[in-house]
Amino acid sequence: MSEPRGKRLKSSVPVCKTHRASAGSAVKQNLPSIVEEGLCGVSSLLMELAYRLQALAKIFDQDDMALPRVAAYFHQESAREQEQAEAMLQYLSERGGQYCNKDIQRPGTEQVCALLPALELLLGQWKEEMAIMVELCQLAREHGDPHSASMLKSHFLQPLTPKIKLLGDLLTNAKKVGCTSDGAGGFGEYIIDQLYEELARSD
Repeated sequence: MSEPRGKRLKSSVPVCKTHRASAGSAVKQNLPSIVEEGLCGVSSLLMELAYRLQALAKIFDQDDMALPRVAAYFHQESAREQEQAEAMLQYLSERGGQYCNKDIQRPGTEQVCALLPALELLLGQWKEEMAIMVELCQLAREHGDPHSASMLKSHFLQPLTPKIKLLGDLLTNAKKVGCTSDGAGGFGEYIIDQLYEELARSD
């Protein structure tokens, strides 16, 4: 029996709309349809985030920005988000679920012209990602899928916590050293670029 549609209305988990037509067409290993749809939708969300981080990295690769360590950091995190998306797709496949190919949205970074808004954008994305993972984890428990709940917690939620803390501290420091939102780069941006080298060493 499929879950009542009313239970999905309050969810912020990105559900793949095209998935509803195909859900149930494959033999699943006790994978509830609502969890399958959530895994499918979240994997697309992770791909979009990877694309957005790649776009941010290219901003700081430009000659007029010239923050190579910041650019390298965004490139690195983009690759990690892509790996996370692929890991979720692999899990979905192992459980007998389906992934629906979906057009990835534009990165939405056109207005970003400075370090501070880039950090704020990334922090907001990670917080949104964490909230969605928590909700999807709860959905899995409520629908009798403790395996998915455990996987989401260990492979997706736990690694996000220290990253959000680290980025929050870095954003605070960026404001303290005088980084701005208008693209008028100065000594503050240089200091943060140096800090990213330290982040890479401790990662």
